[in-house]
Amino acid sequence: MNQKTGFQYELLHVDKHSDARLGRLHTPRGVIELPTFMPVGTLGTVKGLTTEQVKQTGAQIVLGNTYHLSLRPGDELVAELGGLHQFMHWDQPILTDSGGFQIFSLAKLAKVTEEGVSFRSHIDGSLLNLTPEKSMEIQRNLGSDIAMVLDHLPPLPSPDEVIRESCQRTVRWAARCRATRQEGQAMFGIVQGGLDLKQRTECAAGLVDLDFDGYAVGGLSVGEPPPEMYRVTAGTTPHLPVDRPRYLMGVGRPEDLLASIARGIDMFDCVMPTRNGRNALAFTDQGRMRMRNLKHRHDKNPLDENTPSPLRHFSRAYLRHLFLAGEMLGPIALSLHNLAYYQHLMVRAREAIAADSFVDFCRERYLGWGHQPGEFLPRSAENGS
Repeated sequence: MNQKTGFQYELLHVDKHSDARLGRLHTPRGVIELPTFMPVGTLGTVKGLTTEQVKQTGAQIVLGNTYHLSLRPGDELVAELGGLHQFMHWDQPILTDSGGFQIFSLAKLAKVTEEGVSFRSHIDGSLLNLTPEKSMEIQRNLGSDIAMVLDHLPPLPSPDEVIRESCQRTVRWAARCRATRQEGQAMFGIVQGGLDLKQRTECAAGLVDLDFDGYAVGGLSVGEPPPEMYRVTAGTTPHLPVDRPRYLMGVGRPEDLLASIARGIDMFDCVMPTRNGRNALAFTDQGRMRMRNLKHRHDKNPLDENTPSPLRHFSRAYLRHLFLAGEMLGPIALSLHNLAYYQHLMVRAREAIAADSFVDFCRERYLGWGHQPGEFLPRSAENGS
């Protein structure tokens, strides 16, 4: 147990046929069973859902965003009102992203220097300055359980010298974040390096020397082909401490989650389940279902009998009707279903790891989704070695 933060990672088991890990992250606000998926609540809410509904899906931790919450309602106001947990009525762990991805997404408007980054607010155009110290101050005001360091994410593709510079700056910024560390809040470093494994290895080494509570693999799922994401993930995790959680940021599809677990990843976040839910797309064991399609008009079946969704009694025909009628219950119901599907997928993944049958579980799921397992599994796992 880290006496300063109250956090401890516990490695329970590693699958015999892959690098999939079963673990627990002990926090002051409860235990998180790993691997896990974190619903994204960028502005202090998982879109369209109450915190009680999010809990009903099986979520153990949610994610908020430093940049967005600092703009509205403002991190100082959140602190005045008791912190983000009280503000959004969520009593389980919260992880806050540092704002590094916003530097990437606003790259055309941002100016990066050694001190930090300056850019214009997407709300009112006002000039903003975000430094490593400011990012950590905002996250302390929010009162999150896990704070992410401010990193420098380069666009892909970028020249080698740009990747190298971003990695070195990421480590220097991480050291500045580390120097502000306070009790009660864990801090994760973020490994950058684009698609260059040498740069990834060097960045990871610099961050490991700083001794963070966990480590994230950042800068992926930004448009590169999935096989490249898997290659970089597999090449990065061996350089991260075995006794700390590993977080792949911004990922992703159900098939990507399983592929990344097989390569040693423990934690994920993505807007995909809720964003797709709002747009009438459901994730199921039979693959993706588009609920506006005519074929569902007379279908009395639930979306997926295997998913313990809070609204699993709704028929496919009824869900189709809700979307065609423009009723807000449609997006709510599919957002709930998709989050429940992701959480149940993690439950089954944990059970399979414990039984040393994770590779078989992956093969079954990939075939059910209409994929060839070899597209996703590490070669050693696919060969059964």
